[in-house]
Amino acid sequence: MHVRLRTALAYATFVCVLGVAVSSARAGTPRDTVRTWRKAHEKAIVADFVTLLSMPNVATNVGDVEKNAAYIEGQLRARGFETRLLTAEPGTPPSIFAEMKVPRAKRTVIFYAHYDGQPIGQKGWISSPFEPSMRTAFPGAKVVDWQNSTGPLDPDWRIFARSSGDDKASIQAMLSALDALKAARMKPAVNVKLLYEGEEEQGSPHFSALVAKNLDLLQGDLLIMGDGPMHQSGKQMVNFGNRGIASLTMTVYGPTKPLHDGHYGSWAPSPSVMIATLIASLRDDEGHILIPHFYEDVAAVSAADKAALAAMPSVEGELERALGLGYHVGPARLADGYLAPTLNVRAIHVGDDGPAAANAIATHADASLDFRLAPGETPEHTRELFESYLTERGWFIVRAEPDLDTRLAHAKIVKVVWDKGGAIATKTPLDLPASKAVIASIGRTVGYQPIELPIVGASSGIADIVNLLHVPMAGVSIANYDDNQHAQNENLRLGNLWDGIEVYAGLLTDLNW
Repeated sequence: MHVRLRTALAYATFVCVLGVAVSSARAGTPRDTVRTWRKAHEKAIVADFVTLLSMPNVATNVGDVEKNAAYIEGQLRARGFETRLLTAEPGTPPSIFAEMKVPRAKRTVIFYAHYDGQPIGQKGWISSPFEPSMRTAFPGAKVVDWQNSTGPLDPDWRIFARSSGDDKASIQAMLSALDALKAARMKPAVNVKLLYEGEEEQGSPHFSALVAKNLDLLQGDLLIMGDGPMHQSGKQMVNFGNRGIASLTMTVYGPTKPLHDGHYGSWAPSPSVMIATLIASLRDDEGHILIPHFYEDVAAVSAADKAALAAMPSVEGELERALGLGYHVGPARLADGYLAPTLNVRAIHVGDDGPAAANAIATHADASLDFRLAPGETPEHTRELFESYLTERGWFIVRAEPDLDTRLAHAKIVKVVWDKGGAIATKTPLDLPASKAVIASIGRTVGYQPIELPIVGASSGIADIVNLLHVPMAGVSIANYDDNQHAQNENLRLGNLWDGIEVYAGLLTDLNW
């Protein structure tokens, strides 16, 4: 599946990237210089990355997040940045702001990433999430003694640790790119601003307020987002937006105490069945959301977006095999669904199983859902449509545990608790000069035309900065598509880090419009 970038040979042929003839590897280009430096410093780069990954960073542990912020801020100061920590209000996770002004630079580019991480309680970790482990890829994932290895490190080796792919990889790539350029006495061609968020994995509940408080500080001409995985083909991809999100938990109620399912199974309502019936009514087998009017706000897909989606390489057959899927839902091509909303059931919990299993009717059932929102949709309207649907189907909505009088007064009770935050989608047109400049710069670095993705399926609080600052956005991901982000055994392929260093160095030195 992975496409390895060619080594730095002197090619005689040229390829066309967005109508600009570029050499795959002209001697003296930033890519060649950076690659030469990286080859001489591979173990030092990995050691630095291991230090960063060893710092616990679960988003809900604010103390750990603050320690990460202090460390990264120190790394940026050492590289010549002016820095400060930004917060929306006391006690909330900080975002790191850093700025490097470049004499005679005409443009200012903001590079975004996040340094907080997902929880680590998933079963099946093969090594401690905060004790980075170099291994071969799955299947096998054998431990590698990279410190005592001779010769170049194998680009297919992987570093296993929480946030290795999502999203400390892009931070390390930026730090190493800066080191490579400094060693070569090369300066960026643009003013550089870095904004590294500390609560993205919480849904960025305070990020909008943080950005609003610092509008003047965060002004720029382009925002480059370094989050998310690369295309499944292994080729470098540029995306121009993210879907929004609205998420919730809900609880339905049965008897006030567990009941013997033989004595009461034909008489007392079962929360297990109630939650299953409710969830099954929300979407069909193809993933189409059945809530009335849900698609009315979705923006129409432009001709340019349709053309970009049609030009993407096909990966669906290989994905089905890699993931063990006998079928798929929705459109035939994966990315064709990104400009439409989705409803995902994150979890359902009811009763007990295993040694604790009992032949009993449970007292309640819980479910956790998220809506990924397409351009045009908002979390606020999503909440309204969802709750109107519940009410129309006879559910009485509560926000806290119902008392006995409430239970007796209503046949179907559901507690709905929406997660904090939520985000709208953000979308930058592919044909803007800034968009074209990013694609052209990356094309000159990698030696082929990058894949253009109008929008990714994931969500991010980045919409806040894009919409508040009215700045175009381009997403430049470097993590391998199978990095297991948000799950156990998260990992980053070394070759992806090497390529990311080159791509970031190119964006710093070879971006103009």
